[in-house]
Amino acid sequence: MSQNFGAAAVDFAEHRAGYPEVFFERLETYCGSFFGKRVLDLGAGTGLLGQGLASRGARLLGIEPDLRLLVQGKRLQEQRGRSWPACVGIGELLPVKNQSFDWVAAGQCWHWLNGDLAAREAARVLVPGGRIVVAHFDWLPVAGSVVEATEALILRHNPTWSLGGGNGFHYESMEDLRSAGFRGFETFSLEVDVPYSPNHWRGRIRGSAGIGASLAPDQVQAFDRELAALLAARFPEDPLLIPHRLFGLFAWLAQSPGQA
Repeated sequence: MSQNFGAAAVDFAEHRAGYPEVFFERLETYCGSFFGKRVLDLGAGTGLLGQGLASRGARLLGIEPDLRLLVQGKRLQEQRGRSWPACVGIGELLPVKNQSFDWVAAGQCWHWLNGDLAAREAARVLVPGGRIVVAHFDWLPVAGSVVEATEALILRHNPTWSLGGGNGFHYESMEDLRSAGFRGFETFSLEVDVPYSPNHWRGRIRGSAGIGASLAPDQVQAFDRELAALLAARFPEDPLLIPHRLFGLFAWLAQSPGQA
């Protein structure tokens, strides 16, 4: 299933909730302060992960394959009064020098990458002892929830969508990273409810992989009309409390493959 998140860049920027503060608090508890650290934000998108890192004093560079997401991210940075550089690039061939970062942060993107190549590139650009965090912030299709009903509707409109039914735990990057020389793996997870207005939830789904990043504009509109009707009939609450899991996997670079 091909993805085109740039086609949904406005909805992506306007309606997708960022990582909550508790995520960064947990991360710093495990890994220490980000203040002054050189951090490469891999698959930066509109800066959902970068925003929290920048607020903690990280020296960021965002790398994102779709210019349209970077444009929306820059607009959000200007609104919030905090900006950092970003450029177009892919995780499998990073446009940066060897050993030029203390951290690599990959938020909600590892499943779109060639994991083996991305892990080797992360090892290349990190200093010895540098760290990586692979972060996820997934909705959870709890039985009877608006998420479960939304996923069923997505599948009706896009039967090829394969990302539903998840539990928010993501260990798929671990072996890629281990092969690239990373060690000392640790993980944490936390369930949180994220408030969304019905309109924001509709926008969140329009900007998702299964809808706005995959379907034609008229198909997106047809889906959105049905989702609006579903919410009005079955989930009239405002705000909607959307169950999510925060998940973080992190490790440090012991030795890059080229040094073995």
